[in-house]
Amino acid sequence: MAAKKQILLNAFNMNCVGHINHGLWTHPRDRSPDYKTLAYWTDQAKLLERGLFDGLFIADIIGVYDIYGAGIDVTAREAVQLPVNDPILLVSAMAAVTQHLGFGITVNVHNEPPYTLARRFSTLDHLTRGRIGWNIVTGYLDSAHRGKGDAHLPDHDRRYDYADEYLEVLYKLWEASWDDHAVRRDRAARVFTDPAGIRPISHHGEFFDVEGYHLAEPSIQRTPVLYQAGTSPRGRAFAGRHAECVFISARDKTTARNAVRAIRAEAVRAGRRPDDIKVFVGIAVVPGRTRAEAEDKREEYLRYASPEAGLAHFSASTGIDFSRYGLDDPIPYAPGNAIQSATAAAAQRKLTKRDLLNELALGGRYAAITGDAAAIADELQSWIEDGEVDGFNLSRIVVPESYEDFIDIVIPELQDRGLYKTAYAEGSLRRKLFGEGDRLPDRHAGGSYRPAVHQAQAV
Repeated sequence: MAAKKQILLNAFNMNCVGHINHGLWTHPRDRSPDYKTLAYWTDQAKLLERGLFDGLFIADIIGVYDIYGAGIDVTAREAVQLPVNDPILLVSAMAAVTQHLGFGITVNVHNEPPYTLARRFSTLDHLTRGRIGWNIVTGYLDSAHRGKGDAHLPDHDRRYDYADEYLEVLYKLWEASWDDHAVRRDRAARVFTDPAGIRPISHHGEFFDVEGYHLAEPSIQRTPVLYQAGTSPRGRAFAGRHAECVFISARDKTTARNAVRAIRAEAVRAGRRPDDIKVFVGIAVVPGRTRAEAEDKREEYLRYASPEAGLAHFSASTGIDFSRYGLDDPIPYAPGNAIQSATAAAAQRKLTKRDLLNELALGGRYAAITGDAAAIADELQSWIEDGEVDGFNLSRIVVPESYEDFIDIVIPELQDRGLYKTAYAEGSLRRKLFGEGDRLPDRHAGGSYRPAVHQAQAV
């Protein structure tokens, strides 16, 4: 009998108070207001490694959610991803107290030039010994561009055009600028780096003109593991070419399966294999030792959650000010310049404000599973088999309680079923996830920029 597909698992978090399940910062056991302390993050990293999580996926935004009510009243009062701190600065501390946990860090391509970002991720790959991933985002908040002094947010598909070229520059820096053996560290000959082993890149495109050497020597992975979350048609095309891990939002398994198949088809169109992309779905879990205990815990959480704060978040995601509509008014969903997949999904279901608030009972719109270990394992297994996903981004409801409960209650059941690892594999994050090498495969777009690949193609 074929071996069961093992579940991949990320903890989903953000360097802020309110991330996905809004309002729960008011819960007396929630520690999210401690997000400004290193101990909050190092304790969490050690906890996740105890649970054999594949990674900590840290979201980020630049800008504020100012669509709902044409301002930030709800956003500020309920800490809806505001205040929010830089995610990258957390990694070194967490890496120092762990050996295997991966880190998927969100950085918007509009934040800084690719030349300096290339060094930032190479540095992290060195310091983590190959455990770093990058969640590539193109942004969707007009407030971010206003804050940076730009006139306006570029059009949705145009942002992906920019990101395509951004990645091209990065591949040249990460994959082509330094030979593997350029660094000799030869004290006797007084040669640290052989000059013949490094070369400048020369890129002249629509958005970037870059002439220069990559500043960092080759790291274990060279290119970090590439994550991406856009599932619009243009986003899927981008994922098919670049992404190794794709994060989707789906409230049911049919939606998830359709998204997974569309993404894998794009990978094949880009000359890759369908399983070159691992797909994660966002999910919330409320476990208990018994079903009654789990249901009591969920009822407790519901008393602290803020559906309106969740709606303020969703307003920013769609660009629609839901405060202007009555509970049962029809919502004029239309393609906009924010997250097109979120708007399209809501439009297809013709969701009213009442519908949305009901779905946001826990403060967030992810599918939520409540039950004992067996019931939750059954449902997660069904998402893997019927939804065809590879794993989950587990949101926090109450932190660290949500992760502790999952580790202590759910993971042993998954392990007993052969659905979850009992020990970490050795090697880099990419090697752990795909069971192959530390570097991008040659069939990936980034691999084609390696000098050896160019030479082989020329022959």
